Amino acid sequence: MKFKRVISLVMSAVLAVTLCGCNNNNNKPSDSSDGASVSEPVQSTDSNSESTPEKEQRNDPMNITSAKELVAQMKVGWNLGNTLDSTGGDGVGAETSWGNLLTTKPMIDLVKKAGFNVLRVPVSWGTHMDEDYVVDEAWMDRVQEVVDYGYDNGMYVILNTHHEEWYMPKEEFAEENLKQLGKLWEQIAERFKGYGERLIFEGVNEPRLRGEGAEWVGDAASRDIVNKYAETFVNTVRASGGNNAERALMLTPYAASSMPENLKALKIPENAGNIIVSVHAYLPYSFALDTKGTDVYDPNNGEIPNLFRNIKSIFIDNEIPVIIGEFGSVNKNNTEGRVQCVTDYLTAAKEIGVPCIWWDNGALVGNGENFGLLNRRDLVWFNDDVVNAIMSAAE
Repeated sequence: MKFKRVISLVMSAVLAVTLCGCNNNNNKPSDSSDGASVSEPVQSTDSNSESTPEKEQRNDPMNITSAKELVAQMKVGWNLGNTLDSTGGDGVGAETSWGNLLTTKPMIDLVKKAGFNVLRVPVSWGTHMDEDYVVDEAWMDRVQEVVDYGYDNGMYVILNTHHEEWYMPKEEFAEENLKQLGKLWEQIAERFKGYGERLIFEGVNEPRLRGEGAEWVGDAASRDIVNKYAETFVNTVRASGGNNAERALMLTPYAASSMPENLKALKIPENAGNIIVSVHAYLPYSFALDTKGTDVYDPNNGEIPNLFRNIKSIFIDNEIPVIIGEFGSVNKNNTEGRVQCVTDYLTAAKEIGVPCIWWDNGALVGNGENFGLLNRRDLVWFNDDVVNAIMSAAE
């Protein structure tokens, strides 16, 4: 999610490792800091670290070409957070640089078996590009390998650009940002153009004025540049051929914000084709994301109903499908409240046809944003009650 890193990461039910993590929130105060405490990452003992062998280009059929119809097939999703979006280490070693284990097919199979039918794969690309914006082949191969873990077992897979520090929605950076963004998506689109409709591209993640006072709010100028990002992304993918002419593409408002002014400012490019809007919302904020906030869930808070009321009036009522690309609540040893919160959240989302994707950064305990659900080492769930609540509400 956002560039801020989570403080702690648990690698098993009894082994805790403090590390960096995700920091997504659209309602986050603009004066918040992005500190991170990093310890030695745990290295995976898996043997899957080699690049995927070269394989033939896929030529899968596009069976569902309407974005609205596609979204209707989605139940609930899971983010592979703080993994391929990690920005430490060197080369393909970046995947484990924030402390999570190397991703394996059994991990993703377990996610599917639990009932999640959407896999979002956050990927940081900027640290794997040369001065001409060419992506390292080994990194592209590894991303494809992980995408295939979900795609080949029938999941909908969302592939994005994440934790990118090279795009900054200011006029003085816009020209070079758009050049790099176009070059990047040319390469991603070419690699994946033969995949069917279950692979979805998401252009950018939480584009915002990083480190500035209006970071999470934005202004008219920064929102306009974010719309230019969307236009470049759409035009690049659509021009790439193959299934990309009809592939569903996800567009992100400024900061992926759920604030009405940012939702309303998002412009769908002309002749964009199949478009889905991506929104991130950790609500109620004090309960769900603020580590210094409350551990008590208030069902009468009003933030959840307001979110979906706004999404419905701005997008759904205008035939534009929406996915909540990131949501969740941090672990504050408050399972009962988290169960009630996720039940209310997903029930409200389902009423207007909006699938939601839980942000899982692997972290369970400590002082940071502990969204971890999957124990990736032991291949069990840290909190069955929360997972069961997710599935029950999403049915």
